[in-house]
Amino acid sequence: MSTTIPKKQMTVMQAAFIGVGSMVGAGIFALLGAAGAVAGSAVWVSFLVAGTIAGLQGYSFAKLGAAFPSGGGMLAYLARGFGEGHVTGIVSWLFYVTGAIVGAMVASSFGGYASAVLTGRDPGWAKAFAVALILVMTALNAVGSTAVARVQSLIVKLVLAILSVFAIVTIANWNPALLDPAGYPGVREIIASVALTFFAFLGFGVITFTAKDLPAPSRQLPRAMYLALAIATTVYVAVSLGVFGTLTADQVVEYGATALAEAAKPTLGQFGYVLMVVTALLSTAGAVNASLYPSVGMTRHLALVGQFPPVFGSSLGRRHVPVGLLVMAGLAAVMVLAFNLNSIASLGSAVALLVFSAVTVAHFKVYKETGALLMVLIIALVATMGTFVVFCTTTLVNEPATAAALVVILALALITDLLWKRHRRRAN
Repeated sequence: MSTTIPKKQMTVMQAAFIGVGSMVGAGIFALLGAAGAVAGSAVWVSFLVAGTIAGLQGYSFAKLGAAFPSGGGMLAYLARGFGEGHVTGIVSWLFYVTGAIVGAMVASSFGGYASAVLTGRDPGWAKAFAVALILVMTALNAVGSTAVARVQSLIVKLVLAILSVFAIVTIANWNPALLDPAGYPGVREIIASVALTFFAFLGFGVITFTAKDLPAPSRQLPRAMYLALAIATTVYVAVSLGVFGTLTADQVVEYGATALAEAAKPTLGQFGYVLMVVTALLSTAGAVNASLYPSVGMTRHLALVGQFPPVFGSSLGRRHVPVGLLVMAGLAAVMVLAFNLNSIASLGSAVALLVFSAVTVAHFKVYKETGALLMVLIIALVATMGTFVVFCTTTLVNEPATAAALVVILALALITDLLWKRHRRRAN
């Protein structure tokens, strides 16, 4: 009697939407105010440059994914270059924490919007709503990747449709004087803001973990990667043009996370404000959903190859809830309660830039197998590390607590890997 293997369900569009959902929720609603404080009305330029850097990294990831599709995503690519030693282990712990950071940051944005609508911006309620969202999306991810993909596709389609209407309406009625290049800050300020707006693209790395759910990952993964980055960059540039063509840079900074909703008022009235608030809630909810998605396949893979303790590859209860998912959700909830929104964003940017750079360095060792152009990889590494250096010399210098937290995270990743590897050697 022959048995049939069930077909994998995820499509290229669904895989792309997981990345788009993670990026758009993290970026356009949460960071416009912070980016505007640095780059002024030139934020659209900042998003365009950040998107280009993300595209260079996306090229590297797409080539790796096509050659070595794996449920371990970019961490499996890392092992191709460095082996299963300490470098891969340390970076794996860092990436795992980055997932929690991104989830926490976007959940905090959701909490801020929900609190503004329901409780008059009460900080306590904002944190409560954020933690509640993390719990709900953890439950959804526990159901399985098919459920995640279907929910994510629905959310992203709604969000993109509404943001497209918003961009078209605001750009059609903008005040060109507000976007006059004569009023832009200096090149240094715009470059400094790229380190912040790059956070808006961190979600594209999530796409590498969809390989386990794609029928033909070697062909479909690159398509999903490029599609997601193209959509996100277009949305960011168009929406930032609409917002900064409607409001002054000072107004955008003042309104912060609700800047999009305020920018909708002049042309769409109170209905536009409410519509954008609802869109923000949907988008940030989808981003938390997408940020938790990699934890299942990633931790199972890392536990299987010995980088993480075996418990991370196990499940709990009759519903077999993955331990790796529960731990990431727990970390995200703790960060929501312990840090403010800007601190979380800064940590996420710094750690992710280091992780992406490490994957590119690993790619150098196998680029002949992937068929990637070495010069493109070099440019990607220089651009990414350059952004990290600018970030450290501008943003982190003014946030000593965040800088200290970054050092602690790096040290903990190192210590955790060393202790686990020593325990594993002794056990064997």
